[in-house]
Amino acid sequence: MNNMINIVVAGPRGRMGREAVNLVKETPHFRLAGVLDRVNNRKLLSDVEGFAGLDVPVFTDIHECFQQIEADVLIDLTTPDIGFLHTKTALENGVRPVVGTTGFTPEQLEELKELAKRNGIGGIIAPNFAVGAVLMMKFAQTAAKYFEDVEIIEMHHDQKLDAPSGTAVKTAEMISVNREPKKQGHENEKETISGARGADVDGMRIHSVRLPGLVAHQQVIFGSGGQTLTIRHDSYNRASFMSGVKVSVETVLKLDTLVYGLESIID
Repeated sequence: MNNMINIVVAGPRGRMGREAVNLVKETPHFRLAGVLDRVNNRKLLSDVEGFAGLDVPVFTDIHECFQQIEADVLIDLTTPDIGFLHTKTALENGVRPVVGTTGFTPEQLEELKELAKRNGIGGIIAPNFAVGAVLMMKFAQTAAKYFEDVEIIEMHHDQKLDAPSGTAVKTAEMISVNREPKKQGHENEKETISGARGADVDGMRIHSVRLPGLVAHQQVIFGSGGQTLTIRHDSYNRASFMSGVKVSVETVLKLDTLVYGLESIID
């Protein structure tokens, strides 16, 4: 691509935000136009430790940010409440959001889709930007045509706010396309400790693990007579998500609707 893409990154001091800043800095046709941060308002990012040489403005107020700088894309990797506000404001201001924040409610997603449609502008919300994770979900959807019994185990670091993860929920939704609802396990099964069997989505079970030392991991286990099939993906660091962010930034400029899930834009 020859045209420069002007990008605002929300949450630059976070672990994912720092990776996003590095991605923009290292991609020739990306330009960091500004950042959104809850502190350091009206400073330069170069004044913040760890960002030497990045003389771009820092804003606390997203409205002020979009009024003062020209932005094509907002990359938001923050939290569900802030991410929803940022995504909504971006769409209202003609800035295309690329959002990796999970935990949006179905009602919030529908509101954002309607806003994007009304304004004729594209956006991407992805529970997981790792290309391998998206392939894991697509493979699981295919396997569900042949295996009706399935359980999902997702494992993340202990600072993650939502459970189950957005990736696990999206995986279950994709599996449901090819799987009829079915109660799994013994018909008289009883939990002797509440929650032992995990969350129930159309009869399939989702289990969430939260431990220090983990980043983002998921396995989908299918079972049938005499066999099991396990599809697993592991992200060992946050750089693993940046390939999907890059593809999303380049693709979102061609969209006039808001799409949910990276699988919607990759073959």
